[in-house]
Amino acid sequence: MSLFITDECINCDVCEPVCPNEAIFQGEEIYEINPDLCTECVGHFDQPQCQQVCPISCIPLDPDRHETKEQLMEKYLRITSA
Repeated sequence: MSLFITDECINCDVCEPVCPNEAIFQGEEIYEINPDLCTECVGHFDQPQCQQVCPISCIPLDPDRHETKEQLMEKYLRITSA
């Protein structure tokens, strides 16, 4: 699964700089995650860094975008070799 940011986001700015894939960006109202770039930090870290630093835990797995660890690794290899 990809991650997404809920509307509970307080725009604290801590998640964006820790994303190794630059998948997090400032949206119209809150930060958002580009699912095409999010690998849940597979290929970089053992745990999603945005979830680790979020002070209000508003970055859950997106139930509408199920991806296996293998698919996330394939995405990581695709975006890092581009």
